[in-house]
Amino acid sequence: MTNHHQSTRGEPRVALITCTELADLDPDDRLLLAPLAGRGIVAEAAVWDDPAVDWSGYHLAVLRSPWDYALRRDEFVAWAATVPALVNPADVVRWNTDKRYLAELSAAGIPTVPTGWVAPGESWQAPAGTGEYVIKPAVSAGSQDTGRYDLADPAHRELAAAHVRRLSDAGRVTMVQPYLSAVDTAGETALLFMAGPDGLAFSHAIRKGPMLTGPDLGVDGLYKPEEITSRAARPDELVVAEKTLAAVPGGAERLLYARVDLIPGPDGSPVLVELELTEPSLFLAHAEGAPDRLAEAIVTHLARRA
Repeated sequence: MTNHHQSTRGEPRVALITCTELADLDPDDRLLLAPLAGRGIVAEAAVWDDPAVDWSGYHLAVLRSPWDYALRRDEFVAWAATVPALVNPADVVRWNTDKRYLAELSAAGIPTVPTGWVAPGESWQAPAGTGEYVIKPAVSAGSQDTGRYDLADPAHRELAAAHVRRLSDAGRVTMVQPYLSAVDTAGETALLFMAGPDGLAFSHAIRKGPMLTGPDLGVDGLYKPEEITSRAARPDELVVAEKTLAAVPGGAERLLYARVDLIPGPDGSPVLVELELTEPSLFLAHAEGAPDRLAEAIVTHLARRA
């Protein structure tokens, strides 16, 4: 999988965009290679910040696992704007890589996790009372710099304040959210959508087990390991997902894929945790036919650009 040759017979060339640590792609994304080859498409792994890559040589450039961008978001967003045939598009990348988009979706009537925002330099004190809270940066990937704090515990209150200060000192916006206890039992549901002839279509769903065990003590590597199993989507989850996608700036019909992450709220109805439009794991291994559906979505986008 090299980026430095032109395809010989005029087959479409597609870049699967990754990062240096996953130069040969994430194992889940490798499941896409055979279905693309079977459709006559030359797919190549390409590292987003590799200056040797000629992005104009690709008919489509598909964001997959550029998971080292979080501390270089400005550079990443600027790079995205230079890639001619990027999916999802660069303006979506700009909007979606800063989780303040959640405030916009909430204002549009989407049920979202209640979120407080702390700008760099703002003072913050843990809310009075008890309860568990999640603290994380507005720009992050793979649960990096994310912690869970029990405010009934004085030590946790201090660690929470220190976490916010650490992010603030680094010039990062902090998110503060109540911990949704249903994640410990029901888990998180990710609903995966892929482009079809009539816009995004539901592909499959997975369950993600609880990941946040306590205060942020750092993560080795690009992301925390996840406990993933297949799951059937509930009708009320699909309703929230469709409503969320309808609120995407510029329209969801431009997207190659989308992932809508939901957790049951206090009353059991689904609330949006994240809308992943930039580099989500698509969990292709967890649903029969998913690699083929993504390959077909790529074919659809290639046809649009032809």
